[in-house]
Amino acid sequence: MFAVYASGVSAEDPLSCLSLGEIEPPATPEDWVTVNVKAVSLNHHDLWALRGTALSADQAPMILGTDAAGVTEDGREVIVHGVIGDPAKGRGDETLDPKRSLLSEVYPGTMAAQVRVPSRNLIDKPADITWAEAACLPTAWLTAYRMLVTKSGAKAGDLVLVQGAAGGVATAAIVLGKALGLRVWVTSRDDEKRTWAKSLGAEEAFETGARLPEKVDAVLESVGEATWSHSLRSLRPGGTIVTCGATTGGAANADLNRVFFLQLKVEGSTMGTAEELRGLVDLLVSSGVRPIVDRILPIAEAPAAFASMNDGEIRGKIVLTFD
Repeated sequence: MFAVYASGVSAEDPLSCLSLGEIEPPATPEDWVTVNVKAVSLNHHDLWALRGTALSADQAPMILGTDAAGVTEDGREVIVHGVIGDPAKGRGDETLDPKRSLLSEVYPGTMAAQVRVPSRNLIDKPADITWAEAACLPTAWLTAYRMLVTKSGAKAGDLVLVQGAAGGVATAAIVLGKALGLRVWVTSRDDEKRTWAKSLGAEEAFETGARLPEKVDAVLESVGEATWSHSLRSLRPGGTIVTCGATTGGAANADLNRVFFLQLKVEGSTMGTAEELRGLVDLLVSSGVRPIVDRILPIAEAPAAFASMNDGEIRGKIVLTFD
């Protein structure tokens, strides 16, 4: 089967381990469902796999990819939920299953002509959402949706700060936040990114670390050490930080005095449930908003797509198609 896969791992030169070609995927449970893939999108998780952060050397070769949309063998058009977990073992939330994983970590990923997943991982694709748009949803956009809807406690009219404009989750949070009736502020060190964020619907955009004109109800964090102190200082009493990552490091000063005195809440968030993915799809249908697609390329151009993501020269999602 043709696939894009990690032939090894390398922290120094991750793209040297990116391979394309025929590969025989390992067996998956017999009761899983086969999806003929139409489109996939790239995530930084794919680079982390190549770097050896999300994948160990002894797991290679491993088909990459956590996002996909396609057609089942009986003709059903679906979006593939990339979290492999048992809701019952997570008290109703598969992301809390202690043994949960993402596609391409334990089981083969989505960047192949076919992917196999449990039937509960298939979400119906609405006709008015394109294959490319659908393929953008299961990782970054689902992560942003869970952070906003399930974790932040924010409601229409509330003020939310998104740290690090132009990242995949941050971009989704701006678009989805506006669709949910939230006021969205963003930060970035880059003036061009701040301008772009405002074009997506951000109300205001500030230099990273800037003193804000008012306190916010919630902060969405994926940056980590570089912005953590600013995030804490930006919250109103009783406000919430939702963190889904720490790209600049995870050893930030917790500032516990501020946390307890102002009764701040810190919520961790990882991916989302299949039910939340359905909620995200419903929001797109009802609001008319769509994922921001940077470019659509044939699967054979995966190396160029990975190089662009590695260089950070993207605005929105890169989609690869199997057409």
